[in-house]
Amino acid sequence: MKDALFVSKENYLKAVLEAEAEGHQVFPATLAHWLEVSPPAVTMALKRLKRDGYVEVGADGIVRLTPSGRETAYRTALRHHLIERMLSEVFGMEWYEIHEEAERLEHAVSPSFEAKLREKLGEGGACPHGNAVLPETPTARKQRGEIPLSEATADCCYTVVSLHERDPKLLRFLHQMGIGPSRSLRVVSQNYDQTVSIELPAGISVLGRPAAEAVWLRLDAETYIKNK
Repeated sequence: MKDALFVSKENYLKAVLEAEAEGHQVFPATLAHWLEVSPPAVTMALKRLKRDGYVEVGADGIVRLTPSGRETAYRTALRHHLIERMLSEVFGMEWYEIHEEAERLEHAVSPSFEAKLREKLGEGGACPHGNAVLPETPTARKQRGEIPLSEATADCCYTVVSLHERDPKLLRFLHQMGIGPSRSLRVVSQNYDQTVSIELPAGISVLGRPAAEAVWLRLDAETYIKNK
């Protein structure tokens, strides 16, 4: 098993990679919030990562990956992706439980076991949350016809295509609400307080903006026509 310092380095780098992919500018405070560590711990970690050539911190305070940091982050993201697929496709674990388990296991995978996972599962394909190994930017997703729930049109029906998976508590919350990959929903209204009212099989629910931004949809033309 890798030592705690190396695990910490991988977690920080992967968090920066994921944040960039989601279209965020990454500040130290962002990392403190996402990784649930103190601001002083983030400051110390960034000093080490900068010293070792993995990140750069600009005068604007934004944390950016160097080529070396990006490569390390991608390899960690790939292991995470492969483990999630293994837990789902081989062991039948539920999608809302997988991310947290993969976070623990990704640091313990040996190169030989990783090679076996690649051989069995392949590097392509989506994880149980609908995401590729390297998350796509919001712009790329929208060009492919996807839209976040926070921007979806009222009185239209959609199919959930993917979920931001960084927050295990959010995944469990969405599951409890009845929202998950490949599920259908109808957007009732985009509300003045930035909440979204949606219709699910169980009835009408209201989601706050942070949760709505984490759910990506594709317009379900057939369902829309059927409900008109």
